[in-house]
Amino acid sequence: MIDSILFNIMLVGVLGIASQWLAWRFRLPAIVVMSIVGLLVGPIFGLINPKDDFGEVFKPIISMAVAIILFEGSLNLDFREVRGLGKPVFRIVTFGALLAWILGSLGAHYVAGLSWAVAFVIGGLFIVTGPTVILPLLRQAKLKPRPAAILKWEGIVVDPFGALIAVFAFEIINFLISDDVTGLSLLLFFAASLFAVVFGWALGKFTGFIFENGHVPEFLKSPVVFALVLACFTISDHITHETGLLAVTAMGMTLANMHISSIDDMRHFKENISVLLISTIFVMLTASLTVDTLFQIFNWNIIAFVLLMLFIVRPVSIWLSTIGTDLSVREKILVGWIAPRGIVALTVSSYFASVLLEKGFEDAKILTSLTFALVFSTVCAHGFSIKWLAKKLDLAISEQPGVMIVGGSKYSTEFAKTLQDMKIPVLITDSSWQRLFSVRKAGIPFYRGEILSEQTEYYLDMTPYEYMIAATELDSYNALVCTTFVPEVGRNNLFQLSLRSKNDDDLEDMVHTIGGRILFQNHVTWEELNKRVERGDVFRKTNITEKYTFEEYLKERDENTLLLFAHKPTGRIEFFTEGSSPKIEQGDVIVSLTQPCKELNKIQEKLTVQRETKAKEDKKKADKPKESAD
Repeated sequence: MIDSILFNIMLVGVLGIASQWLAWRFRLPAIVVMSIVGLLVGPIFGLINPKDDFGEVFKPIISMAVAIILFEGSLNLDFREVRGLGKPVFRIVTFGALLAWILGSLGAHYVAGLSWAVAFVIGGLFIVTGPTVILPLLRQAKLKPRPAAILKWEGIVVDPFGALIAVFAFEIINFLISDDVTGLSLLLFFAASLFAVVFGWALGKFTGFIFENGHVPEFLKSPVVFALVLACFTISDHITHETGLLAVTAMGMTLANMHISSIDDMRHFKENISVLLISTIFVMLTASLTVDTLFQIFNWNIIAFVLLMLFIVRPVSIWLSTIGTDLSVREKILVGWIAPRGIVALTVSSYFASVLLEKGFEDAKILTSLTFALVFSTVCAHGFSIKWLAKKLDLAISEQPGVMIVGGSKYSTEFAKTLQDMKIPVLITDSSWQRLFSVRKAGIPFYRGEILSEQTEYYLDMTPYEYMIAATELDSYNALVCTTFVPEVGRNNLFQLSLRSKNDDDLEDMVHTIGGRILFQNHVTWEELNKRVERGDVFRKTNITEKYTFEEYLKERDENTLLLFAHKPTGRIEFFTEGSSPKIEQGDVIVSLTQPCKELNKIQEKLTVQRETKAKEDKKKADKPKESAD
């Protein structure tokens, strides 16, 4: 039995991460791939059934995983991010959620055929979207900041509220149908919800205090947060079911808005954990479904209810709740369409299916099928359409990967102009107006500020820029910038210029994990690059074709030519770095820094002589009338 459980844990983990990789490799919605993989290994081929294999620990594993995922998402809920968006976000998570609950409950009763009691319970649960599905879709679609912030805040804030509304509806039902339940039970439910918020806030404040005052060493900070999150969830959930989600959300939001110095390290740790948990949990849940549940999905009542939720309930609730806000029509269309349901809906619905059946509501049998139909339909519909719709509405950032250059200089300016000419998004950032003078004069997008400042992420949208080049005159600063942005950009996309010449061996033993990849071959330095630009070297673009191969190009190029990067037909950029070269193929464009060709110099010199001669002749002609007059 132990071997079987270990094998299943291993298999679920491998399948989850493999699904994430497949989604990344083929640019598919990760949630869709994970759901399909879970169905294949579970009810379709019967390889595993996590609910039976894991036994009693199945539900606790799912619950704690959801708590950690929700906490990691709430760590990103800094109020500074919604400056200017406070009104629409507030409306959507309050009035919009209430409308969605009422409309969804009416649909569940009249269309899905559920009793009023079951309809209002499940209607409350179906308002949730959640970070488990929204955050992967946002990463995939690369939306502009405004719609991305709205969808993220709604997904994380409404997630615990949806579960609480479902619990509240269930408590009301208990109060109405059971003689044992009194008004005191409802008061205790509200008191427990308030306690969860206060408890989460207090734990968040306590965590921030001990971290800022040095009571926890750096190597223990992430484990301490991990343990406190589990304690926060478990204690609150033990008092009243589903209030644990509210507690961890309050804890995460408290920490996010304390702006403590080590919040980024915790965020990166939790983000890595969340990716692993989302991958495995989705596979576990879909693999635990039965064949009967899948067949029940094709019931016309369920299909009609799903269509109602997709095309009427969600759009209407968003449009009505955002009346009088500054959201544009395009933003309303996008937000009104995107509402995928995820892990919380699946886990909590299974809980209510069992307790409602115990209370004698036979129609609760279809809750699992109904929930999975909505989850899978919304995940597929929204996962495959969000990118397309965002492009059509002009709410997506360009697919062409951009380049962010840290450090203004003459070389940075000319390099950025070349990227602009190739329709590659580019931005130069520097803390000095003086160093940005040539950048501003050339009309290149720029940001004046310290890239390492915590405030920068709230004023500078880095989403369009897949590559970062640290190109200042300070080698240590370049290395620090690259090391800092490894979690966001990835080490393969971080580059820095070298300040030391080929003969300097002082830093050769530097640990390779520090800083970014050294740009360009022949160990060219920052100083040399700027000198070459000042003396008139030009950036040249060369098309590699079937007739003119890269090998021929290398034979013909000047010995002073410096290869910079290759622009692929797909839009990708591959830089020439110290010790490595990209694979050059037909259709690539090679960008290099080289001296103007000699023939061009001769032509320019000849034209200069002709202009000077013509000017002298024109002057003589102009002087002749004066001499005649004399």
